[in-house]
Amino acid sequence: MADHRYGIETLCLHAGQIPDAATGARAVPIYQTTSFVFDSADHAASLFNLQTFGNVYSRLSNPTVAVLEERVAALEGGRAAIAAASGMAAEMVAMLTLCSQGDHIVAANTL
Repeated sequence: MADHRYGIETLCLHAGQIPDAATGARAVPIYQTTSFVFDSADHAASLFNLQTFGNVYSRLSNPTVAVLEERVAALEGGRAAIAAASGMAAEMVAMLTLCSQGDHIVAANTL
């Protein structure tokens, strides 16, 4: 959708999603699975080591969440977005993005 400047309504409905080749469905399905099938142990290892792109485990990657991330990025005019499972996960992603190797994070016990 990057070749054309679409309106916000179109981006809200269609950004990050293509019709399902098998069914022709236009709406994004909700994938309620937590795990995915791998071709082999080597394939699974390359996915878990982030050497190969693909779905591994729903907390790490999920097709439904991937569409949400692409839509948010399109709506905000960004290149990418990250959807976190919780507020604490979102805070940790933001904090670790700003930290470098060897940095220290000071936090209270009740954090």
